[in-house]
Amino acid sequence: MKFFSKDKRSAFESKEMAQWIAFGPAIFQAARVLRNSGILQVIDDSGTTGLTNEEIAAKVNLSEYGVRVLLESGLGLGLVLVNDKKYTLGKTGYFILHDPLTITNMDFMHDVNYKGLFYLDESIETGKPAGLKEFGNWKTIYEGLSQLPPHVQKSWFSFDHYFSDDAFPRVLPMVYKDGIKKILDIGGNTGKWAIASTKYDPGVHITIMDLPGQLNVARQRIEELGLTDRVDFLPVNILDETVKFPKGFDVIWMSQFLDCFSEAEIVSILKRCYEALDENGQVMILEPYWDRQKFEIAAFCLQQTSIYFTALANGNSQMYSAEIFIKCIKEAGFDIVEEKDHIGLSQTLLKCKKRK
Repeated sequence: MKFFSKDKRSAFESKEMAQWIAFGPAIFQAARVLRNSGILQVIDDSGTTGLTNEEIAAKVNLSEYGVRVLLESGLGLGLVLVNDKKYTLGKTGYFILHDPLTITNMDFMHDVNYKGLFYLDESIETGKPAGLKEFGNWKTIYEGLSQLPPHVQKSWFSFDHYFSDDAFPRVLPMVYKDGIKKILDIGGNTGKWAIASTKYDPGVHITIMDLPGQLNVARQRIEELGLTDRVDFLPVNILDETVKFPKGFDVIWMSQFLDCFSEAEIVSILKRCYEALDENGQVMILEPYWDRQKFEIAAFCLQQTSIYFTALANGNSQMYSAEIFIKCIKEAGFDIVEEKDHIGLSQTLLKCKKRK
């Protein structure tokens, strides 16, 4: 919360920011088209020499008019600079063009979210993902992931994996330091954690529990890697509260999973974890919490990602603050025995045991 307790902008700066917000959709699309059309790339390739509007239009095979309106928008955004009618790349343009995090976020926002966000007001009013109608008639996006258009799937998984891929190498030693061998991976998705775990420790055995569509993707990848003797699959609809979780695991692991559910659903899932574990078992949760971030921009990105959950994912979840999330953990009967912030880009690891 430390970033958001004071109004740091002057009145003029605040009014200026309001205009950025008002023109937000135009800003986003202009920047995206400048990137995807090749305009930013040919400008970058020209170095400090720069290119005229006419030269750029010829190189990217677009009209001089089309290039002009995009470049003039780009000037206001700081993507490009102009001197003596020649355009060079600005610092912000460099990051739009080259920064993997920015590219991942932009593709996710355009391919997955952009049209669906039009229905945000309806989602807020109904508690349902009204924007999901742009893709299909599912209750949640997770039911339809395997049926989304290929480019949408690619952007969704790239976004989802970007943050876990960065965190997994750092968190593996923290998870397996006490000789844990048998893990139930709830919400294992495409099997990234299971694969990383089996590579890290040859004695580990993982059971992935998830929706059938996600398990099919994970199963294919794990079969290709020859890991079927160390990874099992359990197809389950986690939201079905009559489903009891299997017993006999050292740890129940959930990575970037519980943010896909409402507070009441999180408590329900954790209570079923409680019933499945013995007195020495642990729940380990890897999640990014916006109030545990080092930098304000990281908190900002997580806060805005919550809007995706509201409008498209399920209508009732978000990127939580640790404050709210920990209340759910305690309500389910667990105490946090270990926690580690700032893992990778944004993650926090919580190790939980049954309250005695």
